[in-house]
Amino acid sequence: MLKQMPAKLKEHFDLDEVADFGPHYNIPPGTDIPVIRQSPEGKWVLHLLRWGLVPHWVKDPSIGNKLNNARGETVAEKPSFRDAFKRRRCIIPADGFYEWKTEGRVKQPYYISLKSGEPLAMGGIWESWRRPDGEILRTACIITTGPNEVMTPIHDRMPVILRPEDWQAWLNAPADEVQGMVGPYDAEPMQAWPVSRRVSKTVDDDAGLIEPASSPIES
Repeated sequence: MLKQMPAKLKEHFDLDEVADFGPHYNIPPGTDIPVIRQSPEGKWVLHLLRWGLVPHWVKDPSIGNKLNNARGETVAEKPSFRDAFKRRRCIIPADGFYEWKTEGRVKQPYYISLKSGEPLAMGGIWESWRRPDGEILRTACIITTGPNEVMTPIHDRMPVILRPEDWQAWLNAPADEVQGMVGPYDAEPMQAWPVSRRVSKTVDDDAGLIEPASSPIES
């Protein structure tokens, strides 16, 4: 979920270039999402990339439908992810994210964010894939890790979230120097609360989706 305007993200992440986009409260895989990368000239740029990684060497781009996330424990080793993790890491900004907790036969969605209201910097990887007609398709996926104390009651995975002091290294340091960043984020600044199950309907995209259904869970 990302309701921050491009100008806010430009300031928060100190970006040199920002694509234009509007707020979204429900962002499903397969859609274009804002992604921060470092250009060959060393500039930090935010462009819209398709969510669902398509490795540059595959023949069928539909594989991206299965590669929305990459497990942090194996991202440096799996053929679909290892080259991108080594050479093409990115930051995926978000105000928060949804996760589903299984409660009996029902899956209850939760919204997770920072108490401060500042954007999250989720760790990701990106790729370029060339279509037969020469057009370039750029895609990205989110790296996940085990849960912190806020996430444990909800789900056994969470996105890798980067601290501001780690952003620079994540974008341009050697892979072996950033492997230690692939882990659960500190729970104290985070919060979570149950929300409407309307989030499972991708056509619903409004501020009501993040309104609490009951008291929030906090660390």
